[in-house]
Parts: sequence; structure tokens; C-alpha cells
Amino acid sequence: MSGDGAVRGEPAPELLSEGERLQKILARTGLASRRACEELIASGRVTVNGQVAPLGRRVEVDRDRIEVDGVPMSVRPGLVYYLLNKPAGVVTTASDPQGRATVVALVPDEPRVFPVGRLDANTEGLLILTNDGDLAHRLTHPRFGIDKEYFAVVDGAPSPASLRRLREGVELDDGPTRPARVSLIGPNGLRITIHEGRNRQVRRMCEAVGHPVRRLVRARIGPIADRSLAPGAWRHLAPEEVRALEEMAASPGVRTPPGPSGAKRNRRPPAGEPG
Repeated sequence: MSGDGAVRGEPAPELLSEGERLQKILARTGLASRRACEELIASGRVTVNGQVAPLGRRVEVDRDRIEVDGVPMSVRPGLVYYLLNKPAGVVTTASDPQGRATVVALVPDEPRVFPVGRLDANTEGLLILTNDGDLAHRLTHPRFGIDKEYFAVVDGAPSPASLRRLREGVELDDGPTRPARVSLIGPNGLRITIHEGRNRQVRRMCEAVGHPVRRLVRARIGPIADRSLAPGAWRHLAPEEVRALEEMAASPGVRTPPGPSGAKRNRRPPAGEPG
């Protein structure tokens, strides 16, 4: 008998435990085919609870932590991920004492989901709703630096000095903002990318430099964009889009993808957005 109590030549205890085979679970997430998932495991790129998993490993999806190349995988059954194009006038809450329409009323009732982050009632654009609390936490935590891109129509024509202030950081009542990526679109349109999630941040930044926002639309969340999604419409995130979010939220640090997943990138504002 070996030192860990296993009889020589017999499978390790975790291979005989209850649960599903690891390659089957990974394939179900849409990561790759089952055969490709087997190859990932065999190459040592998959860990369970921090340990490199052998081929044939069985796991309990409600208990075990699975990572591929160091990126956590959302494998619990029943997880859903919706992408919603929030219209103006809809609030980012589960219920509203004033009786206004809510974002959760625009997606299926079951399973119950919650919005990842917030958009002001008058702000339009992309919002993720899910019941995956772990991924939602990492997507909204400031230390992971998930970037969000907005299109804004503002009062007046921003000067080079105003654009420079927005890019370098603006002093607000809750402290200076981090540097932002800002470009001018037409005489009074702005493309703004930030990595924070303060309350009404883009609106307050623009107001601080003398150009209040007249219309604001969020066009991208990290790698996710969809210029074909109509206001008020929603869709499921594709498995590769969820994977892209998991990769971006796997470790702290500001990262900007070269282009969004699931949508072609161009430098013009999407249809229906300010520009």
C-alpha cells in the first residue's frame, strides 16, 4: 500500500468518486469537443481544486473548482448569461417602488438573474444579467479592470483641452478618475472607455469638463459587443463569449481586447447610438 493509502495499481480515489467525468463537463460548457477536452486534461492544462487533473477524473460541479490554463470555469448546472440592450427609462434593479420598468422584466423569469453592474435609468446599451455570482463579482470588482465603452452626445463641442482632461483623469467629488480612452466623433459626440464603475461616472466626467451629456449608450463590456441587438431585446451569451469574460476576469489588471467577441469591430458608432 502506498503512503497515501491507495493500493498500487488501482485507480486513485478521485477517479472512483461520484460525479461526472471532467471531460464531459468541460465539453458541456462549449469549451471544445469532448475529445479536445480530453487532450487538454492529458496535457496538464486543467486543474481541480488547484491540482492538475488526471484523465478520467470525476468532479462534483457544485463543490469542485475547475480551471483551464488558470482560468476558472463556470460549470454549475443551470447557469445562464443574458446580454440585454437596455432602453432608456428602464431601471437596473429587480423591482422599483416607483413602478418603473426594470431590466429583469425584459428577460425570462426563470431562472432568477440579476444585473452585472448598473446603468442609469436614462442610459442605454449593453447589460449582462446572470445567476453566476462568482463571475459577476469578478466582472464588477475594480481590481480586475474590465473596460466599458460608451458613446455620448454632449452639449457643446469639446476642445482639445477638455479631451485631454478626460483622458488624464478628472477630479470628482469622490476622487480623481483613472485615465480614460477618449476620442471625438463629430462636433459633439464622444467615444469614452473607462475601467471603473462609479455611480454616473461618464456623465459626471463630462459635466466636470463643461459638456453635460444629452445621450449616453454603453456599446461594449470587455470583449462583448453586439450592434445588431435592438433596444429592449436580449440574447444568450455564446459559450465562447462567456469564456472570453472568464479569461478577462481571471486575474487583476486593466486589459483591453483588440476587438469584441461575437461582433465585427468598426470605428463608427452602432446604429441607433449617438454620433
